[in-house]
Amino acid sequence: MMKILIVEDDIHIRQGLVEALSREGYQLIAAENGKVALDKYRQEAPDFIILDIMMPELDGYSVCREIRKLDEQIPIVFLSAKDEEIDRVVGLELGADDYISKPFGIHEIRARIKTIARRCLHSRTAQPEISFYFGDLTVYPNQLCALRQSERLELSLREMKILECLHLHKNCVVTREMLFDAAWGYDYLPNSRTLDQHISKLRKTIEPDPNNPQLIRTVHGMGYLYHTE
Repeated sequence: MMKILIVEDDIHIRQGLVEALSREGYQLIAAENGKVALDKYRQEAPDFIILDIMMPELDGYSVCREIRKLDEQIPIVFLSAKDEEIDRVVGLELGADDYISKPFGIHEIRARIKTIARRCLHSRTAQPEISFYFGDLTVYPNQLCALRQSERLELSLREMKILECLHLHKNCVVTREMLFDAAWGYDYLPNSRTLDQHISKLRKTIEPDPNNPQLIRTVHGMGYLYHTE
């Protein structure tokens, strides 16, 4: 599961980001200042970082500089109310991968995170690109997408975990509990509506006819089935 370190001294923004991104399937670590951020970076080994600039204890530029001494590849996105061109230049020269100005929309954050997650999954693994077939789709987990002929279908991290679980157990009924464990983790308290919403959204993305799903079939009272001919 992709692990994101959010460093933000504003508690409302910090908690809002944690809540919104956790629904996307990411594991979130939160830090309220730069000093705590460096400690959590060393302890938790996140996959990438959302980093505020103006913070107590240690500002974002200093945190970025210290992290870059240890890791030149981990993606870092600056999040700041500072919107002058010179601030962007300084951040990028320090090794940041992107820069988002406050106020921001959660959809923008999700889109940026998804782009970074795709690259992060691809570049930080030593394994070659892995793909698998799911019906008429070719699915690329590292890129968070699937291809149907020349059409590219974008998937969230959680949607990808659901597909991987169904593919792993193809031609067998996958219980709701199995899907929760695969996509949310063992510590998550299952909620049937949450899973139904994700399955519905996934069907709208990958099924030629979402009202008559053939790739992800419902087995009433049991779970879901990916059946191959």
